[in-house]
Amino acid sequence: MSSPAGTRPSSVSGITGAAGGLMRLGALAIVGLVALPLAALVATAAQGTGDLWPHILRNVLPTAITDTALLVAGVGILAGTIGTGTAWLVAVCRFPGRGVFEWALLLPLAIPTYIQAFVYVDAVHPLGPVPTAIRAMLGMTSPRDLPLPEVRNLPGCIVLLGLVLYPYVYLPARAAFLVQTASALDAARTLGHGATATFFRVALPLARPAIAVGVTLALFETVNDIGASEFLGVQTLTLSIYSTWLNRSSLPGAAQIALFMLAIMIGLVLLERWGRRHISHANVGSRARPPMRRDLSAGAAAFAFLACLLPVTLGFLVPVGHLVHAAYGRFLFRGLPETLLPEVLNTALFAGIGTVLALGCGLLLAVAARTGTVRRIGMLRIAALGYAVPGTVLAVGLLVPLAGFDNLVSSAVQALGGPATGLLVSGSGAALIIAYVIRFLAIPVGSLEAGYEKIGVSLDMAARGLGQAPGGVVRRIHLPLLRPALGTAALLVFVDCMKELPATLMLRPLNFETLASQVYGEAARGSYEDGALAALLIVVVGLIPVMLLARLSRPRQALDAG
Repeated sequence: MSSPAGTRPSSVSGITGAAGGLMRLGALAIVGLVALPLAALVATAAQGTGDLWPHILRNVLPTAITDTALLVAGVGILAGTIGTGTAWLVAVCRFPGRGVFEWALLLPLAIPTYIQAFVYVDAVHPLGPVPTAIRAMLGMTSPRDLPLPEVRNLPGCIVLLGLVLYPYVYLPARAAFLVQTASALDAARTLGHGATATFFRVALPLARPAIAVGVTLALFETVNDIGASEFLGVQTLTLSIYSTWLNRSSLPGAAQIALFMLAIMIGLVLLERWGRRHISHANVGSRARPPMRRDLSAGAAAFAFLACLLPVTLGFLVPVGHLVHAAYGRFLFRGLPETLLPEVLNTALFAGIGTVLALGCGLLLAVAARTGTVRRIGMLRIAALGYAVPGTVLAVGLLVPLAGFDNLVSSAVQALGGPATGLLVSGSGAALIIAYVIRFLAIPVGSLEAGYEKIGVSLDMAARGLGQAPGGVVRRIHLPLLRPALGTAALLVFVDCMKELPATLMLRPLNFETLASQVYGEAARGSYEDGALAALLIVVVGLIPVMLLARLSRPRQALDAG
């Protein structure tokens, strides 16, 4: 029997009574929370004066749109090229170091974009460690003897972001290449196509959907970035929102730019789906023969080794090495910063609370959809929209409704004879936690959806046949089987909350510093060495989910020993 459109087929009947009503109400509240900042954004933008938008259109948007468009295009091309090329090499070729590069190519994911920019601005400065070391090896004494390319410009920003974000493309592209059948590639070679022609005419078209998803994720991160673009002198839309709100004290102006930016994000999603609307390919069956890795000639093997080594070196080894060197120098000179422990505690506290709430909301939505309490699967899609909303846009959208709630509570308390309560939500850090939940709710929703796909309805039927109520099925069957998905989601959400910069800068309480805001502040002041230890801690913690991701992404059965 087919299920109605928009429902998830399941043998677990809907949870009824008070529990079902509360679950349905909770699911609607979560979806409403995600939609709240977007609705408030429209209302805030409409409050702008008549001459505000013409001023923005004339003086702000031309440069911001141009820089953002060029940055998005450049990062998309660079990340797509590096990610797809390295994925093809490690998936179908055999060369020295391939097994190491298979997981090492994911390491740049541990480095936030703003830390990458922070490191390279300091490292390649004429008096920085990289030029100094090169001059020492070449016997040069003057910084003018060795001019290096400037990174504080648009091309530098494209290169640095591309080196950090290419793993978003590498991971799905590698998975797509690994599941392509050897028969399709063999047929192309039988028809006279060489390795290059086979890649461009067969393998690449089959992998286009996966590559498109990866490039889209990389572009989301590019548009969300605020620290790297500011450090490197690129006036993006995200930076324009932040400066309009902070420097010009114009929240309606920031909201108007944010709406324009949100339209671009929606356009990116629609463009990605339109680009692969006619693409279809058969799923690979369990008996399909995967492609066999082929040996490369000495020259080709050397090229493949260098092609994989370069992004790992520039995207991970160089920045981490510089952070270690700078942090060690800072420690020897001044010891540990007095503010480090409070910053670590603040980061852990807020990221932990945000993680727990995001997991709870994601679990409630997933269970409601599984049990049929929420009939429309579209609710899960709406709840996951926050990941596509840049942190600056989300922050601007939350400011007005949360401030309005604070004023409403304060007025009610005063009407009852009590004192003014002040900014209960927006001034206490609760606004930042709410932003974390909305922004990263997509991670537990997606993880739990995937986890539920592996739980057959036969288990639910057996439990119901033994007298278990729907709630008992969820508690005794679903939750134990969902622990791996919950654990992975918790780790990813925690690290993303810890690294999030735009929303943290705009919504954190006064005199409240996290590791991310500390790194940003030190970089803005030019005291890079003082922020090195905080940046290193972010990278070290970020390595944990990257290594887990590398382990989970390995094929179940090795294709060969190489």
